[in-house]
Amino acid sequence: MYVKKATRFFIVLIGALCLFTSHYMISDANPPETYGAEAIYANAEKALFYVRAFREDGTLKDVGTGFVVGEDGTALTAYHVIGGADRITCVRNDGSIEENCRVVSQDETTDTAVLKFPQDKSGYEPEGGYAYINLRTSKVKHGEKVFAIGYPMKDTKIITEGIVNSPRANINGRDRILVSSQIVNGMSGGPILDKYGHVTGLISGSLRTMNNIHLVVNMEDIDKVMDKYSN
Repeated sequence: MYVKKATRFFIVLIGALCLFTSHYMISDANPPETYGAEAIYANAEKALFYVRAFREDGTLKDVGTGFVVGEDGTALTAYHVIGGADRITCVRNDGSIEENCRVVSQDETTDTAVLKFPQDKSGYEPEGGYAYINLRTSKVKHGEKVFAIGYPMKDTKIITEGIVNSPRANINGRDRILVSSQIVNGMSGGPILDKYGHVTGLISGSLRTMNNIHLVVNMEDIDKVMDKYSN
C-alpha cells in the first residue's frame, strides 16, 4: 500500500514539474517586439513620399502618398491618385523631386498602383538601396492596433492611431479592411502599419455612411497587383 501511494505521489509530482516547466518556457519566450507611434513613424519616414499627378495640359490632377516596399525602388500608391495621369512626380522624404517614378502595374478595381524609382546609384540611400517598409504576410484581426501615415500637405507628414474595425468588409463589391485611424485628403495611397511596423494595407478612402471609419486595400489584393509587375 505504501509503495502504491509513493508511486502515485511521484507521478503527480512529475506532472506538476512538467506543467511548471512548460509554463515557465512559454512565459519566458521572447515575443516579437512591438512599437508605439514614435518608433513606427521613425522606421517608416524615409520610405514615404508625396505624389503629384498631372494631366496632359500640365494642370494638377491629384495628390497623394506613396511608400517604398523594396530596396530596388519598388513602391505603392493608390490607383485613384495616379490613374489617367499623363505624368507623375514623387517628392521624397528629403525634399528631392523624382520625375522618373514610373507606373509599372495598376488595377482600378483594387485601387492599387505599383511604382518604380530609377535604379540610379545616385538615388539610393546610404545603405546601398532605397529605404523601404516590410510587407506583412498574415491577415489582420478585429481590434488590432494600426497606424496610418501620409501627407495631408506637401511638406507635412502625419501619423494617426486606431484599430481594425473589420478585417474584411464588402464595400460596393470590393473587399476592404475598415480602420478607425484618422485619414484625410492627401493620405490616399499611404500605408497602414501594424504594431510591428509592417504594412498591413494601403489607404484607399473613407466610408461616408460611418463617421471616422476608413477603407484600406488588403495585402491579398496588393500582392496580386505586385505579382503582375514581377511577372
